[in-house]
Formats: sequence, structure tokens, C-alpha cells
Amino acid sequence: MKATPVVRVADIEVDPAQREAFISAVREEMDESVRVEPGVLALYAVAEKDDPSRLRFFEIYADGAAYERHLQSPHFRKYRATTEPMIRSRTLTETIPIQLSSKLDPEQGVGRG
Repeated sequence: MKATPVVRVADIEVDPAQREAFISAVREEMDESVRVEPGVLALYAVAEKDDPSRLRFFEIYADGAAYERHLQSPHFRKYRATTEPMIRSRTLTETIPIQLSSKLDPEQGVGRG
């Protein structure tokens, strides 16, 4: 039986004065997670165009065990400790995967001119 991927969506609002520090921390954590954790299949982060302090994260893990390992990883724990004071609100949504398709190349580092 094939494992069902875990897909989560996180909506986070950060203090606008700390947005750049938050983005720096989240980029470091996401890069490390994808690089060293085989069960982290994809991590995407976007900001709302009209309010860049409101961010949305789309996360795909191979299965529930991979997600739990991610939460205990040193880089994720560092990210949480570093960014917790920067966050004004956080909403986590559990989802049911229906179709997961992508052509994105994670090596391209979108938005990193």
C-alpha cells in the first residue's frame, strides 16, 4: 500500500517591520529541509501582493512520519524559535491531496535574483 502524502497549508502574518528577517530565516529553513530531508517533497512560500506581510506556505511531505521528523529537525526547531516573536498570526490547514502536479525546478530558486 502506497503512503499518502501529507499536504499542509499555513497562512502566516508577520510583523511588517520584521518581514525581511522572517523571510531570511524561512529561506534558510526551507533550503535545509529540502536538501537534507528525503521525506520533504516540496515547500513553497508566497506573499500576498497587496499585503506582503501575509504569507502562505504550501508543504508536501512523503507521509505522516516524514512530517513528524521534519517538526523535530534541528533546522525547523531553530526556525520556530527564531521567528515566533515575528509572527502576528498563524493558521494551519490540513488537506486531502487530490492532484499534485509540478514543473517547478527547486534548483532555480524563484525570486532570488
